[in-house]
Amino acid sequence: MLSTAEALATLLSAASPINGTESIPTLDALNRVLSADVTSPLDVPPMNTSSMDGYAIRTEDLASDGNRRLPVSQRIPAGHAPEPLKPGTAARIFTGATVPPGADAIVMQEQTEAAGNEVTILHSPAPGEWITAQGADIRNGSIILPAGTRLTPQALGLAASVGCAELQVRRRVKVAVFFTGDELTMPGEPLKPGAIYNSNRFTLRGLLEKLGCEVTDYGIVPDKLDATRATLREAAQAHDLILTCGGVSVGEEDHVKPAVEAEGRLSMWQIAMKPGKPLAFGAVRRAAQQTEAAALAETFFIGLPGNPVSSFATFLLFVRPFVLLLAGMQTVAPRALSLRADFTQKKADRRNEFLRARINAAGGLDLFPNQSSAVLTSTVWGDGLIDNPPNHAISAGETVRFIPFSELLN
Repeated sequence: MLSTAEALATLLSAASPINGTESIPTLDALNRVLSADVTSPLDVPPMNTSSMDGYAIRTEDLASDGNRRLPVSQRIPAGHAPEPLKPGTAARIFTGATVPPGADAIVMQEQTEAAGNEVTILHSPAPGEWITAQGADIRNGSIILPAGTRLTPQALGLAASVGCAELQVRRRVKVAVFFTGDELTMPGEPLKPGAIYNSNRFTLRGLLEKLGCEVTDYGIVPDKLDATRATLREAAQAHDLILTCGGVSVGEEDHVKPAVEAEGRLSMWQIAMKPGKPLAFGAVRRAAQQTEAAALAETFFIGLPGNPVSSFATFLLFVRPFVLLLAGMQTVAPRALSLRADFTQKKADRRNEFLRARINAAGGLDLFPNQSSAVLTSTVWGDGLIDNPPNHAISAGETVRFIPFSELLN
C-alpha cells in the first residue's frame, strides 16, 4: 500500500488545469477560479481621504501665537468635490470625504470645540494625521488578484473596489458521481431489512458543489459489473472526473475496480490510511471522437470507499486538492496547526490515522470517543482531523498535527 503522502503525490502529479475560460459578472463569480490576473486601473483610494469625522486644516495655520480658533470655510461630505482650503480656515469634513487641496491634517471632532461658524482646535496634529493617502491600499497598474485565485467574498469586493464589473474565470470542473451498493436506499423510501440510507450521496454532492463543480449525479448504480461499466462509459464522455463511492474493495460484490480496469486503467489502489484504505485512482477511456488525437482522451477516475467517514476523509484529503488543481488553483495544501492533545490513545495503528477531534476551551484537542469509519456523527461533532503518523500512540500533553475542517471545506 502507498503512504498517504505517496498517494497524494500520485494524484496531484496527474492533475493540470482544464481548458476553457469565460467572462462572468463579478457578482456571480463566488468560488470561481481566475484565469487571468486582475490588474487595477486606478489608485485606491483615488484621492486623499479623511479617516475621521472632524476638521481639515493646514498645520502651519496653528500659529505660534497660540490662536487656535479658525473660521469654517466649507463643509465636505463623502462623495463631494471640495474647494481648495483657504489659508487660515478649517473645513468641516466627514469620514471618507476628499481632503481639500492645501490641507495636510485632519483633527477629529472630539479634539475640537465648534461655536457658530468657527472651530477651536484643541490638538496639534502632525502633517498627514488621519489622512488616508491616495493609493495607500492599491496602486494603479498593480496586480491585486493573480490568476489561479479562488474567489472569496472579500476577493470579489477587492475586484469591485477597482471597478471590475466582469472577471475572466476558468470554466467549472465537470464531475460525474455515482454510488454502488444494493443495500442503499434514498431518504423518503421504505427502509427494507438489511438496507441503509445513502448518506454519502448527500455528503459528496454537497462537497463537490461547495468546490464550485458542475455535478452530474447518476444516483445508485446496481451491484452488477455490466451496469457499472455502462455508467462509466456514459459518464466519461462529457466530464473531467468520475467520482464513485463504494465497490472499490476486494469483495465479490465490489465491481468498480474490475469495471474501471475494463474501461480504462487504474494507476493506484489502496493506501495506508485509516479511515479510507480502499482509494482508487485512474482514468476511463472516452469513445472515439472526430479526430485521431481526441480518440485517446481519458476522463479521470477516483473511487472512494463506501463507509461514510472514509469517503468524507478521503474526499477532503485527496479529491479536494485534485479538483482544485483541475480548476486552475496553484496552492491547494491545507494549513495545519500544532495543538496539544488533551487525551491519551495508547493503541497505535500501522496506518496513517486521521482522527476526528475538536478544540476545547483550553485550546487543546479532545478526541471523539468512537473513531469507527461508520460513525458520521464524529464529522459533525469535530473541528478537524488529527494527522497521526503510522505506529504512533498519542500521550496527553504532546503536540499533534491538526488540520481544521475550515481549511478542508473551503
